[in-house]
Amino acid sequence: MGLNDTPSAERIHIGFFGMCNSGKSSLINRITGQQVSLVSDIGGTTTDPVKKAMELLPLGPVLLIDTPGFDDTGILGSLRVSRTREVLDLCDASVLVTENDSLSADETDLLDLIKKRNIPYFVVRNKTDLSIPDQDDVKNTDMLRVSALTGDGIGELKEKIASALSGSVKQIHYIADLIDPGDTVVLVIPIDTSAPKGRLILPQQLALRDILDADAISVVTGVERLKETLEKLKGKPALVITDSQVFSSVMKLVPEDIPLTSFSILMARYKGFLDTALRGAMAIDNLRDGAKVLISEGCTHHRQCGDIGTVKLPAWLGRYTGKKLDFSYTQGHGFPDDISSYDLIIHCGGCMLNDAEMHNRMDKAVNARIPFTNYGIAIARMNGILDRCSAPLIRCTAKDPN
Repeated sequence: MGLNDTPSAERIHIGFFGMCNSGKSSLINRITGQQVSLVSDIGGTTTDPVKKAMELLPLGPVLLIDTPGFDDTGILGSLRVSRTREVLDLCDASVLVTENDSLSADETDLLDLIKKRNIPYFVVRNKTDLSIPDQDDVKNTDMLRVSALTGDGIGELKEKIASALSGSVKQIHYIADLIDPGDTVVLVIPIDTSAPKGRLILPQQLALRDILDADAISVVTGVERLKETLEKLKGKPALVITDSQVFSSVMKLVPEDIPLTSFSILMARYKGFLDTALRGAMAIDNLRDGAKVLISEGCTHHRQCGDIGTVKLPAWLGRYTGKKLDFSYTQGHGFPDDISSYDLIIHCGGCMLNDAEMHNRMDKAVNARIPFTNYGIAIARMNGILDRCSAPLIRCTAKDPN
């Protein structure tokens, strides 16, 4: 997978915010060199966030997000403003675009929201081709001056963004740091009705690429051929990685002396919430009748018979706890602002969400003292193998202080 094919979830997200007609769309068009966003003098032209993937050198793959005007009015306007707030939750950096030499009250309110995210931000004075700055404004080093029309200042803005985000490039591997050159890794990938036809899902792709990068050997099989596959290997594999949905079958086929984990558990480490998810899974044992459980998926797909989030997980939880539980479900970028009523949140691996959005969701749960875990860790817990499946990851963390 080349840089141009980098999935959105693996890109650094940069949001452009501001009032109607501040020139956000024109600025993104100038930065990308493409007509990404519709531009008009009519307020409210941008009705939904518009995303554009590009390479911002020397930073690498990024995703620029154009948002509706924060001062949009009316019923639809309030919905657009709500969408703007949602975009803030997934940004690694924010750009506040203004056409004024000093911020208005609305822009100051927006800047306060941006500052609460504790991420790099830039205040950009656009449309400098239309006015002569006051001498005091020229001295204001906190405000970058650009013109989307002429291109003035665009290079400096890109350099400052790249410099501020240079430490945001993910360094952690998916599994490459768990294996050595020449190791054999067995990937158990069941093909069922919910599997995307003709392709592998992102965690499986990440695993394959990491194995290649580690100069190791990958062996891919389904559950039905797993026993035969293990028998045909000359030696024991260094690791077996399975889809969490088939833990109950795979755990019986993989000897105890062979390290076993799942794509979802690896994703919890990759996204940076493994410790939180391990602690959160313990709450499953304490659920009572009527407990409210939120099951959240980061992707949006057509739910089918046997869907893991809405069918399998609730059934497994009911059988394991012996309780009648109250389930709620979310998909995609929709995640409740108020989660105070929930007793447990079980999230998917989050492969389609970037790190910022996943951490924002986790932080909401942690701050509200609500246990937060993910599919694979919850399933491993219910199968009594969580210690076994998390051990390879914990051992690696313990031996690598970085």
